[in-house]
Parts: sequence; C-alpha cells; structure tokens
Amino acid sequence: MNDTTALEALKQALRRLPGVGPKSASRMAFHLLERDRDGARRIVQALADALDRITHCKRCNNLSEAELCAVCASPRRDRSLLCIVESPSDLVSLEQAGAYNGRYFVLMGRLSPLDGIGPEEIGIPRLETLLNEGDVKEVVLATNLTVEGEATAHFIGELVRARGIRATRIAYGVPVGGELEYTDRNTLARALAGRREA
Repeated sequence: MNDTTALEALKQALRRLPGVGPKSASRMAFHLLERDRDGARRIVQALADALDRITHCKRCNNLSEAELCAVCASPRRDRSLLCIVESPSDLVSLEQAGAYNGRYFVLMGRLSPLDGIGPEEIGIPRLETLLNEGDVKEVVLATNLTVEGEATAHFIGELVRARGIRATRIAYGVPVGGELEYTDRNTLARALAGRREA
C-alpha cells in the first residue's frame, strides 16, 4: 500500500531529528498530513532553501549564506580573542548571552576516539592555520562539559599553549554534563566572565 509506505517514510525521516522518538514522529506526521498540509509545504520549502543556500564560513566553520559569517565579517569583533565551540548552536547560545565580543571557531563535533572522531574530523588543521596567523592572543575553550568536551578542550589547550597563546576555559557555571545549547544566558554570561586558565 503506497500510502502506508509514504507515511512510514515520513515518520522515519522525522525520527532523524534530535529528541524525536517513534511516538513524537507519528504525532508530527499525522498533524502535518491531517491538519497542516500548508505548513508541511512551508517546512519542505524552507528546508530545501536552507540546504541550497547555507554552507560553512571559510574562516570559522559556522553556518553561513556568505563566504564569511556575520561574526567573522564584522570589523567590531576583537580579533585577538578566539572562542572554540563544538557546534553552531553553541555559538548562537554564547552570542545571546552578550558577554563575548571576540571571534569563534566551530569544531562541528568533539574528539571521540571510540567513535573514530580524531583531530582531522573536527577541523584541527584549519584551527592550527588560524592560530599560526598571529592575530589570536587568547583562546577561550567553550566545549561542552562532557568527558569528550573536556578531552577536546585539553587537546586544543595544549596546541594553543605550544604557540605561546593564552588558553582559558569557561567557568563551571555551566553544569557538568550539560550542553551549551540548553543553558540559560545568565549562566553562560557568568561562565564566560569567570573563565580560567585551561
């Protein structure tokens, strides 16, 4: 039955989203098909547009429609500060906190040897090139406070210090095991203000 196959394919596609299990995917699929087909079409169009237009900033790896993202293109940002984050959503969270005016580098992940994710997979060679340019005087390590995030911060901290650049770690106002994306802006602001040597 074609309808059942199409419905199951939609449910499986929705399950690819974080936090969406079988029941949530089923509710979403039925809602879109029964009550909001126009909304479903808008989602499809917005997703297609985003996939066609959004790529990575050539400097920091953030998501961007232009060659350089808005942060990298801004002349008002402090070029001597570089904040390392795991994902674009972490960058957005820190920007919303309003306590940081430097630039970023987005790893798009974290070191996880058991999963086969090493330095090359998270862009460490690109980061080293950026550090070798000589503009950066301090690197703020803002990886998540998970085991993998801490290992990533330690690894990058060693690379940074080997170049004579100051390495700091965000303070532990962010709960251990927490994700920056889900942390409130006041906690993030305090964490940035209270950063320490890594």
